[in-house]
Amino acid sequence: MPDLSQAYLDVLAQPRFGFLEWDADQMPPHYGGYSILNLPTSIAQALGAPPIGVAPPLHEDLRRAWGSDVRRIVLFLVDGMGWSLFQAARERGILAPWLTPATRAGALAVLTSIAPSTTAAALTTLWTGRSAAEHGITGYEMWLKEYGLIANMILHSPAFYKSGGSGGLRHAGFDPKTFLPHIPLGVHFKPHGVQAYAFQHFLIANSGLSSMLFQETEVKAFATLADLWIALADFLNAPSEERQFIWLYWGGIDGFSHRYGPRDPRVFAELETVIWTWERFFHARLTPEARRGTLFLVTADHGQIATPPNPDYEVQHHPRLLRTLYLPPTGENRLIYLYPRPGRVTSMKTYFTEAWPERFRLVPAWEVINRRLFGPGRPHPSLRDRIGDWVAIPRGDAYLWWSSDPNDMQGRHAGFHRDEMLVPFLAWRLDA
Repeated sequence: MPDLSQAYLDVLAQPRFGFLEWDADQMPPHYGGYSILNLPTSIAQALGAPPIGVAPPLHEDLRRAWGSDVRRIVLFLVDGMGWSLFQAARERGILAPWLTPATRAGALAVLTSIAPSTTAAALTTLWTGRSAAEHGITGYEMWLKEYGLIANMILHSPAFYKSGGSGGLRHAGFDPKTFLPHIPLGVHFKPHGVQAYAFQHFLIANSGLSSMLFQETEVKAFATLADLWIALADFLNAPSEERQFIWLYWGGIDGFSHRYGPRDPRVFAELETVIWTWERFFHARLTPEARRGTLFLVTADHGQIATPPNPDYEVQHHPRLLRTLYLPPTGENRLIYLYPRPGRVTSMKTYFTEAWPERFRLVPAWEVINRRLFGPGRPHPSLRDRIGDWVAIPRGDAYLWWSSDPNDMQGRHAGFHRDEMLVPFLAWRLDA
């Protein structure tokens, strides 16, 4: 199948969400078959299970090469591997071991992430088939009115605590296994004869987010890329008659992009290491029987945009803004949820205009919800509480930083810049 990326970019260039004025470097999500929201139902149907969620599957031309006899699907989620990074790596010749089979007998395309384009929301979407509007995970930090605190939704701990590690929300009665209003893939698959597996780094294998998503899923912890690929090859080579969904997650590229910037040499070296170890320790070790009926998918939850530290975006230097709010900003540095005090909306908006002219668009939260920017489906009953009264959408490389930690991140995501929103999607049969 030919490279579909340009055809998909042409589709994605068509206007959407016209209630907002979009800049040329911005890309709103496309939930109609061209986003990661559309992947879970596609996987479910390929494995003989019913659709999950209300979103349609991926566009048919992307699924045509999967075949009708898929017995297991391996989904490799490369955190932070945006389309622009992917293209830069392609130009450097790094991607050939993946591109060759995908373009010869599979499919290569570009999809959008969801809104917000961030890990906590996107992984929840990939494991539930639900939009952020439906599942209600709206960012790295989130105001949980029912618990009276702002929570870190990766660690499941109070956002401003400096000790206690992950899982601290349990002291407030939080249960990750009952928090979501929708079942995850492992639960959905079980009655239909599909077993789910998740290969996760041992440091996050039992994190709060993992506990929430990996129900009825067998978690297999690993330490390094070599460990991952050898363990996966051994797993696939073992005789099995069950239909399987196998999730792989690697966070190294996202971590380096945050720390050094999304175009740092370490980022490309990490991606090259991912692919070299995949080829040497996984692909070369598979038996013909292990390859039979096995579909390999590669995608990302989001990309990243370079955001050099700028003290002017640190809210500690803007006490007048904070005085207009009854809660600190929440959500993401690149998609900010604002809670203005009664009667202070005009003051808040004026401050943004004066302090950061043309750097943010302020949108009423009700409009974000009603216009389905966070996706289709019935909105979560707490969605309005979780995204505040106003949503600040950064333009260019703008952001806000409200943590007491040093503002030293060179790359960020969660907004609508093309570098954040566009992600690659590759699919090929290992028996092709």
